[in-house]
Amino acid sequence: EPMSKRQRKKLLKQKQWEEQKDLRRQKRKEKRQKRKLERPSKLDSNNEESDRKRLRREVVPSTLRLIVDCSFDDLMVLKDVKKLHKQIQRCYAENRKAFHPVQFYLTSHGGQLKSNMNENDKGWVNWK
Repeated sequence: EPMSKRQRKKLLKQKQWEEQKDLRRQKRKEKRQKRKLERPSKLDSNNEESDRKRLRREVVPSTLRLIVDCSFDDLMVLKDVKKLHKQIQRCYAENRKAFHPVQFYLTSHGGQLKSNMNENDKGWVNWK
């Protein structure tokens, strides 16, 4: 049966993809081994920067407090609630990494926001 030019091109690309599969696997394997060999030398050169536990010990807590009032979530559409959830997650994550983390509080946490967080991020209950 006759094949269109586009179908022939797709078929040709698919064949080339299959033929080069082993080559791609080999390249990935070499890349992985190369990174494995480089890893110890990086750890030696900047040991303090890479050790996360050591960084956490050096953290000096700030006296500042950040309070996010979530009592207005009943006035938001679901799309905005989801965006707020993402923003809160980002704030919490960045605050944890900070050298001078602020005290982070969520107030009036309930309604749509709480149900959205329970659905999509069950780990929020372990936040400190």
